[in-house]
Amino acid sequence: MLEIKNISKTFNAGTINEKKALRDVSITLNDGDFVTVIGGNGAGKSTLLNAICGTWQVDCGHIIIDGKDITHVPEHKRAKYLGRVFQDPMMGTAADMEIQENLALAKRRGKVRGLGWGITKAEKAEYRELLATLGLGLEDRMTSKVGLLSGGQRQAVTLLMAAMAEPKLLLLDEHTAALDPKTAEKVLEITESIVSKNNLTTLMITHNMRDAIKHGNRLIMMHEGKIIVDVSGEDKKNLTVEDLLELFNKASGKEFANDRTMLA
Repeated sequence: MLEIKNISKTFNAGTINEKKALRDVSITLNDGDFVTVIGGNGAGKSTLLNAICGTWQVDCGHIIIDGKDITHVPEHKRAKYLGRVFQDPMMGTAADMEIQENLALAKRRGKVRGLGWGITKAEKAEYRELLATLGLGLEDRMTSKVGLLSGGQRQAVTLLMAAMAEPKLLLLDEHTAALDPKTAEKVLEITESIVSKNNLTTLMITHNMRDAIKHGNRLIMMHEGKIIVDVSGEDKKNLTVEDLLELFNKASGKEFANDRTMLA
């Protein structure tokens, strides 16, 4: 579903601020893979995700989604292939619109629009059923403005919206980082449920080692713009945080020292 072939990205090339964010990165995600990505600050996690989204063009290499080379496709045209949930709960939804109106926008994403009722009776029933699966009581608040929701509720709605368009690839950009631990755990449970139910190929960036180990069927660790650890299947299931740190130390020749990740 996703093929990344030898992509590199350097910011401020030829200046004192030159930063090689990605160095000849290659990775393949099969249909239905749920891959967690972890690494310290500056490892290249967000650059990788933004390269897939087209936020900026890569210097070289190819990005292929479902057999289509999108390397030089502009960001707005890639949107039909991608669903994305951001770290900031304020992004990804329209705060001044109702919950059901946000869902209606997501349902019509990429489709030709004309004049007609914004939300039909059948759609209201569909949205109510979808919201009930979250277990947050939002099915009884469909006319509430999204801006009145808590961060966790908002992220849960954003996840529903991202999945409604049945994207080729779901990108989760540290989508629980701004939430308290209990809410983050609930949002991750909802994430697992949505990904599994819709068989979505998913790439989830996280700074939490335990979350990276617990969720998904494959774990990738990045360091200085490269993938240095790639674990899947039974090997991933049996991983501990200590094992992951040891793998990092062996692959990089350094000790993992990132306060944010270690504290998580």
